[in-house]
Amino acid sequence: MASKEEIRGSHRARRASLTPAVLESAGAGLARHGLAWATGLTGGSPGTFAAYLGVGSEPPTLPLLAALHNAGHQVLLPVCEPNRALGWVYWTPASQFVRSRYAPIQEPAGERHDTAHMQHTDGIFLPATAVDYSGNRIGQGGGYYDKFLAALADLLPSGTPDAGGGVLPTVTTAAVVYDGEVLPAGSIPAEPFDRKVAAALTPAGLLPLRQR
Repeated sequence: MASKEEIRGSHRARRASLTPAVLESAGAGLARHGLAWATGLTGGSPGTFAAYLGVGSEPPTLPLLAALHNAGHQVLLPVCEPNRALGWVYWTPASQFVRSRYAPIQEPAGERHDTAHMQHTDGIFLPATAVDYSGNRIGQGGGYYDKFLAALADLLPSGTPDAGGGVLPTVTTAAVVYDGEVLPAGSIPAEPFDRKVAAALTPAGLLPLRQR
């Protein structure tokens, strides 16, 4: 089995070769299928979703953010806090971005909300460099999201156990990846601090995970 670092490195190298046309097409697909997922979770009513802004060769999520906003949903984006914690700021197309105090990234400016606020979200779009059909996810390597999901799970009622021994989170999660980055079950090494995800959002569609 390849290590997380090997999988992450190979996927980043492949991503770096993607053309602007491929990125544009991927962004359109993510927006279309991500909005359909959100609509299904809320029954067509306005809801609240946590997401992130993909930059560089990451899956482009700005079209998804705009689609959610235009459909009447509220959108929260992450900001880095001390000790690898995440705060959250409401985003609109008029939002301004500023340099993070704790990481070399741009973050939305505005009032910051803590993990307790996130109990009321309808779904969470997570960054990833790969996922597998066991629900295992490889992030960017910083550990922010695993820590956030663990803290959120402590605040929520227990989820539903799955066939693989994990627990489905009460707030539904979807990892955003390119087509071809959803790997066979058991391909990604799972560590005790890892948190599984329920689905993969790709430009081609939404794929439920933990099915086998």
